Amino acid sequence: MNAIEIRNLSKSFRGMYAVDHLDMTVPVGSIYGFIGENGSGKSTTEKLICGHLVPNGGEIKLFGKDYADAGVRGKIGALIENAGCFPNSSVWDNLMMQVINLGLPNRSEEIKRALKIVRMEECAKMKFKKCSLGMKQRIGIAMALLGSPALLILDEPINGLDTDGMRIMREILVDITKNYNCTVLISSHILGELEKIATHYGIIRQGKMIQEISAREMESRSRVFVSVKTNDMALAEEVLRKKYDNVKIEEGCVRVYDVEDSEEIVKCLFDNCISVIEVKKNKIGLEEYYIELMSKKENA
Repeated sequence: MNAIEIRNLSKSFRGMYAVDHLDMTVPVGSIYGFIGENGSGKSTTEKLICGHLVPNGGEIKLFGKDYADAGVRGKIGALIENAGCFPNSSVWDNLMMQVINLGLPNRSEEIKRALKIVRMEECAKMKFKKCSLGMKQRIGIAMALLGSPALLILDEPINGLDTDGMRIMREILVDITKNYNCTVLISSHILGELEKIATHYGIIRQGKMIQEISAREMESRSRVFVSVKTNDMALAEEVLRKKYDNVKIEEGCVRVYDVEDSEEIVKCLFDNCISVIEVKKNKIGLEEYYIELMSKKENA
């Protein structure tokens, strides 16, 4: 069973499609990275799934049922845009208001459980306005986790966080999927961070799904390259271009694509009196994969 199945989903504003006949599949238990440039339709899609917007057409199923089904709606937690907390109230009081709003039993226990998941137990008495950005994002996730949802939808939860904040957020999201039986749909522009946790990706552009791919599939498809630093980068590029089809100077290195034999490259440079300072074998990461895919679509 899939957590989310979307078929032919559309939403327009003033005659312009924000979501354009979109298909999307999010497997149960996955961390699904939803990727696209600003205005591509990510937030609109998430709002449609949550029922915040009404689609013009198409179908949304959650755990095999129509998204409007009352039973399945109770399985969704979401943090879109911001937590919507009262700044002068404590973290605990904000969560208590949400628990009451949701009509959940065992209120104190439920709040403690949510705070424990996001590592905020010791901050319960703090006023929301005194919390850092990272703490506020975690409080928002805690609110979304009230009631033990099976699906968590997050819109840009790591944007603006420092390195430590992003690390904590990654650990929390992995913990949610592994230990709390929750599927996570997360949009983010920080592809390097998303790559560390996502199991599946959906790449959207101008409201249309360009590609859905698992992290494992992307790994197998990613182009390999050998990256070298030398005492004369321009000469190294010139020499290697005579032997290899795809050679570029990128990120301060000469990259030779679609080649795995680094020893052969080093020998070629050595034979031309070029000293090699550093050599690495690598694969294209998520950000480069995304840029390359978008470039192909633009040139198609």
